Amino acid sequence: MPVPASAGLPPWLTCTRGATVTAIERSAEHAAALRHEGKGSPLHVVEGDATRADTLAKAVEEAVLAGGGLHQLTCCVGVFDHYASLRELPVDKLVGAAEETWRLNVLSTLVAVATAWPALRDTGGSVTLTLSESAFRPAGGGVLYGSSKWALRGVVQHLSVDLAPHVRVNGVAPGGTTGTRFSGLDALGQGESTVDARVGRDERIRAGTALRVKPTPEDHAGAFVYLADPVAARIVTGVVINSDGGHTEG
Repeated sequence: MPVPASAGLPPWLTCTRGATVTAIERSAEHAAALRHEGKGSPLHVVEGDATRADTLAKAVEEAVLAGGGLHQLTCCVGVFDHYASLRELPVDKLVGAAEETWRLNVLSTLVAVATAWPALRDTGGSVTLTLSESAFRPAGGGVLYGSSKWALRGVVQHLSVDLAPHVRVNGVAPGGTTGTRFSGLDALGQGESTVDARVGRDERIRAGTALRVKPTPEDHAGAFVYLADPVAARIVTGVVINSDGGHTEG
């Protein structure tokens, strides 16, 4: 049963339609804020690093206990390269930045799926990965970020076969989005900066969409909810939904 909007919950949580949700949050401050936002809803917050196998195992265990099984895994861990150019990176910084990007954006997803696989198999569940418009075109990031998202396109395709017929695997590829806390690479000294800090970014996003919209995180939620639906998306696997407002070159 959907959670009524009048419940006073944030928009992103009403989109879950009453599902029991277990979220992993690395920051103690953000975990506390998440618990506060979700007060009165079936939301459970695990504080820890979502790239670590022990944290993931704990979250899967809690999700199974809270929801009577794990039916959906959504992977949205990511780090941004702030459009870093290969022409401007010394080789030592390139290696460190690449290892950080691909470990966080790609390997963490594989570890999460491998950890959740037995529980998802038991329920006939599904996996949804978070890609980007950068997985389809040289936009929305530099080569490090873009190549990691291209890799996730391959992960969707391969895992949709590897985990079949028990588990469906799909992806959502958002375009530029306002109101995010998407942070940069520690290896390049970007860790404290977020993608929203770039001056004029929102208007560039709007100008680069056919619909002339400035997407928010809530605008992408419907795609995730649809792919997680075991009835509506019962025969959908190996698919990536592009929620980018109809990308244009501006």
